[in-house]
Amino acid sequence: MEVQHFQVQLYLAIGFGLIFLVMSSNAMPTTHEEQKCFGEKYVTKTYFKIHDSLIDSQFEEFIANKIPLGLCDVHQDERYFVPRLLAMHRNLIGVGSHRQLSSSIRIKMQGESKSKLPAQSCQVIIIEKLPSGGFADPFELQHLVHRGVFTDVAVLGDTNLELPSFRSNRSVVEIHLDMGYNMSSGVKDELKINLRLPLHARYAPLGHGFSKVEFGQPDLLMRCSFEGKAFDGSCSFMLKNDDVDYKASPIIWEVPCGIKEHAGVVSAVTFLSAIVSALLIVKTSIYHSHNTIF
Repeated sequence: MEVQHFQVQLYLAIGFGLIFLVMSSNAMPTTHEEQKCFGEKYVTKTYFKIHDSLIDSQFEEFIANKIPLGLCDVHQDERYFVPRLLAMHRNLIGVGSHRQLSSSIRIKMQGESKSKLPAQSCQVIIIEKLPSGGFADPFELQHLVHRGVFTDVAVLGDTNLELPSFRSNRSVVEIHLDMGYNMSSGVKDELKINLRLPLHARYAPLGHGFSKVEFGQPDLLMRCSFEGKAFDGSCSFMLKNDDVDYKASPIIWEVPCGIKEHAGVVSAVTFLSAIVSALLIVKTSIYHSHNTIF
């Protein structure tokens, strides 16, 4: 009887141990995912590890639930600043298939400890959600980083620049800007950001008239590093202005569509041009090789 009783206790212990291991393994991915979201350099990189394409509702849920917004449990006796979006004006600059998306942003810095923060401890993050009809060239943006226009930048999502609009998915441009004296607006406790994002139109579908490419408003965040007795780490703030409905006035880019009736003619001319060019290259190569021999 004692042996059987010992075996029952042993089986129960093994069973509870297996249940504990299963529960621990199920909980680990969530913790790991949260750690990645906290420490990820680009905010949107974590989103595209979870989702294959950009959908506004999913992205809004991601911003609301996956990013550590707020003061991150800082000590109540410490008075930290709370940034607030004052105004944002946007428009398209240029003509043709290559434009610049211009944004002018004013941010109010509220609180008492903002003067104690060094400028390089905070970054403004601008997340532009591009429609399928437009794209940003990653190599062109990296040149702007090297010139000091942006602190850092990344293009995520559909980065295939050759696809036409009807076969491409949306992409995201995440821009990082260090807070510095060049952001001063001349008004106390206020920052002003002026930036231009170069954009290019994708090939519009065949048809008549124009294809409308609509740009919504970007998501604005501020990521700051705090060091002190109460808290040591970084926090992100969502910059909003509840008094203004920015979604009411989207920016429209009208891209001319290709004429369907001309598609056959263009294809034929392109094909003949390619054949003639290939024959000229072959003829020139034979001619130069013949002269070299003799």
